[in-house]
Amino acid sequence: MNTPYNEALGATLIERTKREQIVIVGVTLPGHTDDDTEAGLDELELLIDTAGADVVARVMQRRDSPDHTWYIGKGKAEELRDICLVVDADTVVFDNELAPAQQYNLEKLLGRTALDRTAVILDIFAQNAHTLEGKAQVELALLRYRLPRLRRGATARMSQQRGSIGGRFGSGETKLEVDRRRIKNRISRLEKELKDLHTNRHLQGKGRSRSGLAAVTIVGYTNAGKSSLLNTLTKAGVLAEDRLFATLDPTTRRLSLPGGEPVLLTDTVGFVRRLPHGLVESFKSTLEVASSADFLVHVVDCAAPDPEGQIAAVREVLGEIDALKVPELLVFNKADIAPDVADDLVHRHQGSVAVSALTGAGLEHFLRVLADRLRSIATVVELLVPYERGDVLAAIHREGEVVSTFHEDGGVRVRARLGEASAGRLSEFTVAPS
Repeated sequence: MNTPYNEALGATLIERTKREQIVIVGVTLPGHTDDDTEAGLDELELLIDTAGADVVARVMQRRDSPDHTWYIGKGKAEELRDICLVVDADTVVFDNELAPAQQYNLEKLLGRTALDRTAVILDIFAQNAHTLEGKAQVELALLRYRLPRLRRGATARMSQQRGSIGGRFGSGETKLEVDRRRIKNRISRLEKELKDLHTNRHLQGKGRSRSGLAAVTIVGYTNAGKSSLLNTLTKAGVLAEDRLFATLDPTTRRLSLPGGEPVLLTDTVGFVRRLPHGLVESFKSTLEVASSADFLVHVVDCAAPDPEGQIAAVREVLGEIDALKVPELLVFNKADIAPDVADDLVHRHQGSVAVSALTGAGLEHFLRVLADRLRSIATVVELLVPYERGDVLAAIHREGEVVSTFHEDGGVRVRARLGEASAGRLSEFTVAPS
């Protein structure tokens, strides 16, 4: 069935008969070094491999500012055209963000599709979206990307080559105004659908809040091992692959901490450097599981080339969704691969821990630290519970940590450490300390 989602995205890359040949381009601008550009191209190559294509050449240029017409200079653009002919490239991908006019001008000069990093990330998200909400979010981001790129007379690769990176994002449409109107209408419908889904998610969140269980969300760079950690701790059965953005849809499981306190542990979409703003906007309802959490477990791949850069990239996205205020525990994963690096990172980041989600090393210590941190942000309250309210006493034991109990005429006086949600729900039983 040709659903709006399939119409917008085309077939998945895996169904292609050949892997597309890609030339990647990076531009070093003031304030950055060639090493920064090389690192960006290395990550772009990983993204393209995840999308199902092969990088056959890379081109770099230093510039004081992007060229308004081609982003790179005209001479470099002509050199890029010659390289594409030599290596028989299907598509050119820039690590820098291209304006619609630059993309159009490049395609005219090169005679092939020109894309940017945002398009590749959208392509990967399109392949990995499985739930209704995930598909709606990806489609919304993709249509917002396509809308300003629709041009009269552009090559109609969208319909001719579905299933390739270039084909999926080709801007060729013959009925320009009709297509623009269709896309705008579809965007409006998707925004309404996502608003309704967000309302339902908010109501579910309120239900979890009423349950009194602390909400702990796992965040981190893509492929840092978040899903593996959730699986190891809770036997969740979440897809955990050695590939970028394998998880898009949040998964929540119940976890018992060493002291017996239960918490709700949620895995969510991985972050990446320069995560496209359109994706952050489209995935805001999903990412809100981080901003509405009681606590964040920030998983870092200590075997990655630049763990500190990944930490900074994740915190940048957390800032965009107003989640920097949520308490955080840094967890350096894959310590079995890079033990010395893990030790150094733990030393540099006070209060952090090192684990291996694969071998289980360090997980007991991690859970003890997590339990201690959650207790430190819990509220110590005194409650006077009538003797006939055994259900309330059971809830206090289930949702918090009982510090002391004392039997008196009016009932059982309980001093307990409770999360904010539990303390609020049981406020009618709160009394002044004796």
